[in-house]
Amino acid sequence: MANQDQTPNNNSQTGKQEEKPTLLVLVRHGNTTTTGKVLPGRSPGLTLSEEGVRQAEDVADRLAKIEKIAAIYASPLERAQQTASPLGKRLGIKIETSEHLFECDFGDWTGRELAELYKLPEWGQVQRSPSSFRFPNGESFVEMAGRMSRFVEFIQLEHRGQTVVAYSHADPIKTLLCTALGMHLDMFQRLVIATCSVSAIAYSSSQTLVLGSNWQSEFSIKVP
Repeated sequence: MANQDQTPNNNSQTGKQEEKPTLLVLVRHGNTTTTGKVLPGRSPGLTLSEEGVRQAEDVADRLAKIEKIAAIYASPLERAQQTASPLGKRLGIKIETSEHLFECDFGDWTGRELAELYKLPEWGQVQRSPSSFRFPNGESFVEMAGRMSRFVEFIQLEHRGQTVVAYSHADPIKTLLCTALGMHLDMFQRLVIATCSVSAIAYSSSQTLVLGSNWQSEFSIKVP
């Protein structure tokens, strides 16, 4: 006689298996000589400092422990590509370049010292109402958030149910976390993303889960 206390599994009744989420692991590039001093934006030729190289190796050691990484993507900028390289070498995976992961286009603010930008009246708008701001001759935060969301759409199509590591920059990562958390874009500046920190988001058809953000040391990624 069947056990009356057993509850049938809905998935087994319908013949469907539970969907495996797509796991996106986000990494900010390592330190450069301008970190915290200058707004480099998309200026070419900026590479990691000695500290940044060490950070990239350390984070690669931790990321290499994640099982079954299917793909590695990186922003076109040298500092992101250089940070991604150690993990690619460890796993034997080619680094794919995605312009969706680009740093924000800061336009006329590119290359300016942060101490100088802090004094501008527009800086308050960047901090308090970024959704209404566009960098002079550059990109808006709304546009940046949009292309990061398109990257998520892309990996859900290309890597459904797989694990993907993406190397990008602080603001693009913050906007994606903000979207995943259901926060208004004007709140994204409340998030902190340190150099070579790790964040993780799981996507499925039923829900989006932020598993962690701004990990700067050991972490354990577990998808419920």
